[in-house]
Amino acid sequence: MDVSGASAADQDTPAVVVKATARQLLVKLGAGGLSLDAVAGEAGLPVAEVAAAFPDRDDLLTALVIDAYNESGAAMEQADQAAREAGATAGARLLAVTRALRAWSFANPGEFTLIYGSPVPGYHAPQDTVPAASRTPGVMAGIVRSALEAGELTPPRRVVAGTSLLLPEAVQVFGGVPEAPFADVIERGIVLWSNLIGLLVFQVFSRTHDSVRDESAFFDYAIAVAAESIGLDVPLSTDND
Repeated sequence: MDVSGASAADQDTPAVVVKATARQLLVKLGAGGLSLDAVAGEAGLPVAEVAAAFPDRDDLLTALVIDAYNESGAAMEQADQAAREAGATAGARLLAVTRALRAWSFANPGEFTLIYGSPVPGYHAPQDTVPAASRTPGVMAGIVRSALEAGELTPPRRVVAGTSLLLPEAVQVFGGVPEAPFADVIERGIVLWSNLIGLLVFQVFSRTHDSVRDESAFFDYAIAVAAESIGLDVPLSTDND
């Protein structure tokens, strides 16, 4: 049972046991098959005890969603901190954090599917999930903002968006809209983020294994190509070949 992150004293509390069991069931049954009855049967607990920790399925799903976003976001933040401490460029930092998210996704396919796969029928994520969900784009926004401030971004060859396409929440994550020629850098960042998640969906669900010889190397290549749209140079090992 995976109860990583909990102290020894907390590992047997009902909420921790229920969530750990539910994470196992995500792989076996998928999020759509998750229920309090299923968790109770798997954990060997009375349904009433499971319900005392999480009154209904949606409460449990929300807790799992928040945990998944926080764990994956933390993995990216730790990778970025290590890259910054090593004096990495913004492009190298981007590669490090996207690799960290990829590693987390392959290690936790059930949780990855929960937050990035098909919507769970009948479940609508509440606002409580937003802060945790913002960690991944927040890490990427911080890297792009650092690149902009350090002069590491190449100006775009063309202006695509005539007017801003952004919601205020996106501007807030980035910290404001830059001046020309980088006025659409947030929109481009969202494209980069979308490319990252789409690429992970393809790889976690084995959509590229029959197309490329080395999926890890292809991941790095794809991130480098996607980053070019934002004007960021991602170094690859092949650059020195």
